[in-house]
Amino acid sequence: MIDNAISNEMVVVFGASGFLGSHVADALSAAGYRVRLFDRTPSPYLKGNQEMIVGDIMNLDQVIDAAKRASIVYNFAAIADIDEANDKPLPTATINVLGNMHALEAARITGARRFVFASSVYVYSESGSFYRASKQAAERFTETYHERYGLDYSILRYGSLYGRRADKRNGIYRMLHEAVAHHSITYKGSGEAMREYIHVEDAARMSVQILAPEFANRHLILTGQEKLRIKDVMTMISEILPWPVELHFDEANAVHHYEITPYAFQPRIGRKLVLNEHVDLGQGILDCLREIHQNLHHNGENDDATPMTSDNLA
Repeated sequence: MIDNAISNEMVVVFGASGFLGSHVADALSAAGYRVRLFDRTPSPYLKGNQEMIVGDIMNLDQVIDAAKRASIVYNFAAIADIDEANDKPLPTATINVLGNMHALEAARITGARRFVFASSVYVYSESGSFYRASKQAAERFTETYHERYGLDYSILRYGSLYGRRADKRNGIYRMLHEAVAHHSITYKGSGEAMREYIHVEDAARMSVQILAPEFANRHLILTGQEKLRIKDVMTMISEILPWPVELHFDEANAVHHYEITPYAFQPRIGRKLVLNEHVDLGQGILDCLREIHQNLHHNGENDDATPMTSDNLA
């Protein structure tokens, strides 16, 4: 049953056409909120009970208009690929920092009761280049808006996400796509790096649960419950697929990413949230593989690839 108080609340999600934003928008709708999506392109995942606004996070007037009557503001609009950010410092600072300030200003002007910022575990790290620096700066502006204007916030520091709707900017998607399309996977590093993978649907559910009063003005870490070496994930993928997959490690080009832990720089302490019921990594990878294989054949990218069915992926 949907809480009547919740059903009357409007939520605006900036960056809602993307991988994580679209899943959070769906989780908000499932929880009974009225959801307004905002992004530069229409969301291909838009539901009938959701509203779509096409606009630019860098246009403050558009952002303010989108936030009107919304009691909760989420911001997922960002350059989220670390390698892209490393090559584009000015766009990264512009979108990730100033864009977030536009969302903050819109939340303040329109009287939102909570601002939710999508950050990253890279804020703890000396790795991550300009991406890490932009998230650290955006966190501080979010905290200072609370200190100056009383705007309550939740800062969500996401770990390594995976799941449907991802693209080649996503680590597991890249590995799966290479394994299906080319029967090989190349990782820029030794493969010994550790990650706590979390399925995007689990992350989306927790991104809604944090709207409870006790999570106001908190820094929350949303990662998986098991640490795995990237090498082990690659091996898992190779064992799941019904054909041989060659694994390669390009250690000469290992840059930007942390190896064992992101913890170096210490911003405000974050509390880690986990779900008792969560998507198993192996099952999640199988689901991603089905989507990738379907898309490759639908787009004609992989006509010579070995057929992959639900039977040989069981």
